Amino acid sequence: MQVVNLRLAGTRLIKPVVHRDERGTFVETYRFERYREIGIDTEFVQDNRSVSHRGVVRGLHYQTGLRQAKLVTAVRGKVFEVVVDISPESPQFGQWLGVQLDGDYCEQLYVPAGKAHGFCVLSDEAELLYKVSTPYDPQTERTLSWDDPEVGIVWPEKRPLLSERDRRGESLSALRRRER
Repeated sequence: MQVVNLRLAGTRLIKPVVHRDERGTFVETYRFERYREIGIDTEFVQDNRSVSHRGVVRGLHYQTGLRQAKLVTAVRGKVFEVVVDISPESPQFGQWLGVQLDGDYCEQLYVPAGKAHGFCVLSDEAELLYKVSTPYDPQTERTLSWDDPEVGIVWPEKRPLLSERDRRGESLSALRRRER
């Protein structure tokens, strides 16, 4: 497995070994001990699956209170993953990074707690599986605006298909005021 430490603290791109032969492919997508060795000792308590079509942007989602870490795995298709540091105490507050994940290689993105996460689908369809460190709680779910000019994300899709929730995301300024 190849691990790339990304520029936002704790965020990692993981490229597992994919075994291919005439029958197809096999990949180990998670083993606690192996991830602990690379500094990811998060206890995951829930698995989620997302299937989306080209041009969809989901996010930027996060949980308040018990902040949520995620391990996102591309199973099928290609996505542009985005992470924004939303920890008010962080010197990287408001900074973002983007990385492409490809399901052909089962690439993964580790998103530590204190970060908002979203993605844009680049292929006709994409399927993601993600492990999370806290159970879903509709009372603590929040959305940072996908197109907040203060964050300045350069998305590959200029006019994405968005859910109503994602259309109403809050600004980084509003998040900063609420967290004080």
